[in-house]
Amino acid sequence: MNEALVISNLVLWVVMLALMLAVFALARQIGVLYERVAPMGALMMDNGPKVGTASPVFTLTDLAGCAVNIGAPTLTSTLLFFLSPTCPVCKKLLPILKSTAVSERRWLSIVLASDGDEAEQRTFFRRAGLEAFPYVLSTELGVAYHVSKLPYAVLLDEHGVVRAKGLVNSREQLESLFTAKDLGVASIHDYIDQHA
Repeated sequence: MNEALVISNLVLWVVMLALMLAVFALARQIGVLYERVAPMGALMMDNGPKVGTASPVFTLTDLAGCAVNIGAPTLTSTLLFFLSPTCPVCKKLLPILKSTAVSERRWLSIVLASDGDEAEQRTFFRRAGLEAFPYVLSTELGVAYHVSKLPYAVLLDEHGVVRAKGLVNSREQLESLFTAKDLGVASIHDYIDQHA
Protein backbone atom coordinates (compact mmCIF):
# COMPACT_ATOMS: atom_id res chain seq x y z
CA MET A 1 0.00 0.00 0.00
CA ASN A 2 2.79 2.42 0.96
CA GLU A 3 4.63 1.52 -2.21
CA ALA A 4 1.65 2.48 -4.41
CA LEU A 5 1.27 5.78 -2.55
CA VAL A 6 4.95 6.67 -3.06
CA ILE A 7 4.81 5.75 -6.76
CA SER A 8 1.64 7.79 -7.34
CA ASN A 9 3.24 10.76 -5.56
CA LEU A 10 6.33 10.50 -7.76
CA VAL A 11 4.19 10.27 -10.90
CA LEU A 12 2.23 13.37 -9.82
CA TRP A 13 5.46 15.32 -9.24
CA VAL A 14 6.79 14.30 -12.67
CA VAL A 15 3.50 15.36 -14.31
CA MET A 16 3.54 18.66 -12.43
CA LEU A 17 7.15 19.37 -13.49
CA ALA A 18 6.26 18.51 -17.08
CA LEU A 19 3.30 20.91 -16.96
CA MET A 20 5.49 23.68 -15.52
CA LEU A 21 7.98 23.18 -18.36
CA ALA A 22 5.15 23.27 -20.90
CA VAL A 23 3.79 26.54 -19.43
CA PHE A 24 7.28 28.06 -19.49
CA ALA A 25 7.79 26.98 -23.12
CA LEU A 26 4.39 28.41 -24.14
CA ALA A 27 5.13 31.70 -22.36
CA ARG A 28 8.44 31.93 -24.20
CA GLN A 29 6.74 31.23 -27.53
CA ILE A 30 4.17 33.97 -26.84
CA GLY A 31 7.05 36.38 -26.21
CA VAL A 32 8.72 35.38 -29.47
CA LEU A 33 5.44 35.74 -31.35
CA TYR A 34 4.85 39.16 -29.78
CA GLU A 35 8.26 40.32 -31.05
CA ARG A 36 7.56 39.02 -34.55
CA VAL A 37 4.15 40.63 -34.92
CA ALA A 38 4.49 44.18 -36.22
CA PRO A 39 2.71 46.89 -34.24
CA MET A 40 -0.64 47.81 -35.67
CA GLY A 41 -0.64 51.50 -36.49
CA ALA A 42 -3.54 53.78 -37.26
CA LEU A 43 -5.50 52.65 -40.32
CA MET A 44 -4.87 55.31 -42.92
CA MET A 45 -7.62 55.75 -45.44
CA ASP A 46 -6.37 57.14 -48.72
CA ASN A 47 -8.82 60.05 -48.78
CA GLY A 48 -8.55 63.69 -47.89
CA PRO A 49 -5.35 65.73 -47.79
CA LYS A 50 -2.33 63.52 -48.44
CA VAL A 51 0.43 63.14 -45.88
CA GLY A 52 3.11 65.71 -46.68
CA THR A 53 0.69 68.26 -48.16
CA ALA A 54 -0.64 71.45 -46.63
CA SER A 55 -3.81 71.09 -44.61
CA PRO A 56 -6.91 73.07 -45.50
CA VAL A 57 -7.05 76.17 -43.30
CA PHE A 58 -10.04 76.78 -41.06
CA THR A 59 -10.83 79.42 -38.47
CA LEU A 60 -13.58 78.08 -36.25
CA THR A 61 -15.15 78.97 -32.92
CA ASP A 62 -15.02 76.31 -30.22
CA LEU A 63 -17.74 75.55 -27.68
CA ALA A 64 -16.12 77.98 -25.24
CA GLY A 65 -16.40 80.80 -27.79
CA CYS A 66 -12.67 81.01 -28.59
CA ALA A 67 -11.25 81.18 -32.11
CA VAL A 68 -9.40 78.04 -33.21
CA ASN A 69 -7.12 78.03 -36.24
CA ILE A 70 -6.66 74.68 -37.91
CA GLY A 71 -4.10 74.19 -40.66
CA ALA A 72 -2.42 77.56 -40.14
CA PRO A 73 1.17 77.77 -38.85
CA THR A 74 1.34 77.46 -35.04
CA LEU A 75 3.98 77.11 -32.34
CA THR A 76 3.20 73.41 -31.80
CA SER A 77 1.98 70.44 -33.80
CA THR A 78 -1.77 69.89 -33.69
CA LEU A 79 -3.64 66.63 -33.25
CA LEU A 80 -7.09 67.03 -34.76
CA PHE A 81 -9.25 64.33 -33.17
CA PHE A 82 -12.67 63.63 -34.70
CA LEU A 83 -15.19 62.10 -32.29
CA SER A 84 -18.88 61.76 -31.52
CA PRO A 85 -20.89 61.62 -28.28
CA THR A 86 -22.47 58.37 -29.52
CA CYS A 87 -19.15 56.64 -30.32
CA PRO A 88 -18.16 54.20 -27.53
CA VAL A 89 -14.56 53.86 -28.81
CA CYS A 90 -14.23 57.67 -28.81
CA LYS A 91 -15.30 57.72 -25.16
CA LYS A 92 -12.79 54.99 -24.34
CA LEU A 93 -9.99 57.11 -25.86
CA LEU A 94 -10.80 60.29 -23.92
CA PRO A 95 -8.66 59.41 -20.87
CA ILE A 96 -5.81 58.57 -23.27
CA LEU A 97 -6.21 61.96 -24.97
CA LYS A 98 -6.18 63.69 -21.60
CA SER A 99 -2.96 61.98 -20.53
CA THR A 100 -1.40 62.60 -23.95
CA ALA A 101 -2.26 66.29 -23.71
CA VAL A 102 -0.30 66.46 -20.45
CA SER A 103 2.66 64.26 -21.41
CA GLU A 104 3.16 65.77 -24.88
CA ARG A 105 2.24 69.41 -24.08
CA ARG A 106 5.70 70.73 -25.07
CA TRP A 107 5.17 69.98 -28.74
CA LEU A 108 1.48 69.06 -29.20
CA SER A 109 -1.92 70.75 -29.00
CA ILE A 110 -5.08 68.67 -29.25
CA VAL A 111 -8.26 69.95 -30.91
CA LEU A 112 -11.46 67.91 -30.70
CA ALA A 113 -13.81 68.06 -33.67
CA SER A 114 -17.34 66.86 -34.23
CA ASP A 115 -20.61 67.90 -35.83
CA GLY A 116 -24.28 67.51 -35.06
CA ASP A 117 -26.64 68.95 -32.50
CA GLU A 118 -24.89 71.68 -30.49
CA ALA A 119 -26.91 71.05 -27.31
CA GLU A 120 -26.02 67.35 -27.36
CA GLN A 121 -22.36 68.22 -28.02
CA ARG A 122 -22.27 70.72 -25.13
CA THR A 123 -23.75 68.14 -22.75
CA PHE A 124 -21.15 65.59 -23.84
CA PHE A 125 -18.39 68.22 -23.55
CA ARG A 126 -19.32 68.97 -19.92
CA ARG A 127 -20.00 65.39 -18.81
CA ALA A 128 -16.76 64.08 -20.30
CA GLY A 129 -14.74 66.86 -18.67
CA LEU A 130 -13.27 68.16 -21.92
CA GLU A 131 -13.00 71.82 -20.90
CA ALA A 132 -9.20 71.72 -21.31
CA PHE A 133 -9.56 71.09 -25.07
CA PRO A 134 -10.78 73.31 -27.88
CA TYR A 135 -13.90 71.51 -29.14
CA VAL A 136 -15.15 72.64 -32.55
CA LEU A 137 -18.34 71.74 -34.38
CA SER A 138 -17.95 71.77 -38.14
CA THR A 139 -19.34 69.53 -40.85
CA GLU A 140 -17.03 71.23 -43.37
CA LEU A 141 -13.96 70.22 -41.36
CA GLY A 142 -14.92 66.54 -41.48
CA VAL A 143 -15.70 66.80 -45.18
CA ALA A 144 -12.34 68.49 -45.91
CA TYR A 145 -10.46 65.60 -44.27
CA HIS A 146 -12.85 62.96 -45.71
CA VAL A 147 -13.65 61.54 -42.28
CA SER A 148 -15.99 58.61 -42.79
CA LYS A 149 -15.40 56.59 -39.60
CA LEU A 150 -14.70 57.52 -36.00
CA PRO A 151 -12.54 58.00 -34.07
CA TYR A 152 -10.23 59.56 -36.65
CA ALA A 153 -7.13 61.66 -36.04
CA VAL A 154 -4.98 63.94 -38.18
CA LEU A 155 -1.56 65.12 -37.01
CA LEU A 156 -0.46 68.49 -38.39
CA ASP A 157 3.02 69.90 -37.88
CA GLU A 158 3.83 73.50 -36.88
CA HIS A 159 3.60 74.60 -40.53
CA GLY A 160 0.12 73.17 -41.08
CA VAL A 161 1.36 70.18 -43.08
CA VAL A 162 -0.39 66.82 -42.63
CA ARG A 163 2.21 64.47 -41.08
CA ALA A 164 0.04 61.44 -40.21
CA LYS A 165 -3.61 60.48 -40.12
CA GLY A 166 -5.84 57.51 -39.62
CA LEU A 167 -8.56 55.66 -37.82
CA VAL A 168 -7.48 55.21 -34.18
CA ASN A 169 -9.03 52.68 -31.81
CA SER A 170 -6.32 52.39 -29.15
CA ARG A 171 -3.41 54.18 -27.47
CA GLU A 172 -0.99 52.28 -29.70
CA GLN A 173 -2.71 53.47 -32.86
CA LEU A 174 -2.79 57.04 -31.58
CA GLU A 175 0.91 56.92 -30.70
CA SER A 176 1.68 55.41 -34.11
CA LEU A 177 0.78 58.82 -35.58
CA PHE A 178 3.50 60.44 -33.46
CA THR A 179 5.98 57.73 -34.41
CA ALA A 180 5.17 58.17 -38.12
CA LYS A 181 5.83 61.90 -37.79
CA ASP A 182 9.13 61.26 -35.98
CA LEU A 183 10.22 58.75 -38.63
CA GLY A 184 9.15 61.00 -41.51
CA VAL A 185 6.83 58.40 -43.03
CA ALA A 186 3.14 58.51 -43.90
CA SER A 187 2.29 55.66 -41.55
CA ILE A 188 3.82 52.84 -39.57
CA HIS A 189 2.59 50.49 -42.32
CA ASP A 190 4.69 52.41 -44.87
CA TYR A 191 7.73 52.19 -42.60
CA ILE A 192 7.30 48.44 -42.20
CA ASP A 193 6.86 48.00 -45.97
CA GLN A 194 10.04 50.02 -46.64
CA HIS A 195 12.08 47.94 -44.18
CA ALA A 196 10.61 44.50 -44.89
